[in-house]
Amino acid sequence: MQPLARPLTFFKAYDIRGRLDEDLTDPNAERVGRAFAEGLGARRVVLARDVRPSSRGLSQAVARGLMAAGAEVLDLGLAGTEEMYFAVSHLGADGGICVTASHNPIEYNGMKMVGAGSAPLGAESGLAEIKALAERGDFADARGGGRVVDSSGTRSDYVECVAGFASAASLKPLKILVNAGNGAAGPTFDALAGRLRANGVPWDFVRLHHAPDGTFPNGIPNPMLEENQPATAAMVRQAGADMGVAWDGDFDRCFFFDHEGTFIPGEYVVSLLAEAFLEKEPGATIVQEPRVIWCTRDVVERAGGRVVLSKCGHTNIKRVLRAEGAVYGGEMSAHHYFRDFFHCDSGMIPWLLVGELMGRRGATLKDLVAGRRAAFPSSGEINFRVPDAEAAMARVEKDYGSRALERDDVDGLSLSFGDWRFNLRMSNTEPLLRLNVEAKDSPERVRTAVAALRALIEK
Repeated sequence: MQPLARPLTFFKAYDIRGRLDEDLTDPNAERVGRAFAEGLGARRVVLARDVRPSSRGLSQAVARGLMAAGAEVLDLGLAGTEEMYFAVSHLGADGGICVTASHNPIEYNGMKMVGAGSAPLGAESGLAEIKALAERGDFADARGGGRVVDSSGTRSDYVECVAGFASAASLKPLKILVNAGNGAAGPTFDALAGRLRANGVPWDFVRLHHAPDGTFPNGIPNPMLEENQPATAAMVRQAGADMGVAWDGDFDRCFFFDHEGTFIPGEYVVSLLAEAFLEKEPGATIVQEPRVIWCTRDVVERAGGRVVLSKCGHTNIKRVLRAEGAVYGGEMSAHHYFRDFFHCDSGMIPWLLVGELMGRRGATLKDLVAGRRAAFPSSGEINFRVPDAEAAMARVEKDYGSRALERDDVDGLSLSFGDWRFNLRMSNTEPLLRLNVEAKDSPERVRTAVAALRALIEK
């Protein structure tokens, strides 16, 4: 192949994400497939795709590239990113690719990639080499011998693995509202629900926006956005459900609602999952990112566990999880990572564990988080679009740095003042500053700190 005239701009820090028909085209997707196989020396590669209309053509192009390099393509068909993660390790493949744009607008698509052992690929761990080779196009002569193998049957093994994270004996009757957002989650959830039923789990499910539909008639599935939450909340109340669960497009993130339809912010979910694991494995290590830390740290330290901070982003969390032997890692953005799921993130495992914890406690989800929300109120992530992010960061550091009692620079600037703290970090991809503020026992302290920081950032 000839070298490309311009760089492939769809390669990002952790994955591939770009606008369709600009440089994310079928021919370029074929280049990526070939570069993936040659760059990693991959002979067997798992391939999956989400429900978007463009994903089928892009995945076929990736498969052509993989086969041209002589690789065997283990095709899962329509599947979630975590099913690809599972299959790579379960089948002993050399890597995996899921064609997905997750929660991005319909004019976008992308790819998530891992190497052997479901190890993450990032800008410093293989992705840059794949990008450079795809751009140069100086591939080896076509090897031939590549083929596509239908590997969709792997889902039954995946379901068996995921179902095993919760003990059926601990599960009490629940009614759970699930919102697949017309993404890829529906068929996988149905397979998991069937396994749970066969295991004697006494849970009933109410399904919302369940059928996969790449036109997304009910909107792009991104439950993180406040405007996308009312539909799930209303159906939780209408169905009389004990809990609501909603997924993004490739279901590697899940979001929770209590029985009143109240959305549960991600940092409190991280603390619940940390508690669930520490009950099963006392003294275990938990990984979290530094945006909002106090609630989870309190839970872990009370249980005799250990907290390790990691920079945000799935490649960073996974790397720390492996290095520290941690049982679980969580991000407030609803990514949850599990040692016993090949150190990867899953959107199906978390709600099983939360449901199990509700059964063991004999408590509602609202009751489980109420004390945490009161003790450790937080602002949620606030984004600032500023002309000069570095200058705004410098103003904040100059004004607050000398007064802080504690500081860490794991990811951005984190300063603690005894009864409140904040984290301020620059976006990797946009001229944005992202602010999170938390306090001890005082929502008013959060509000006043946000107002003061806002004035300084927007100065």
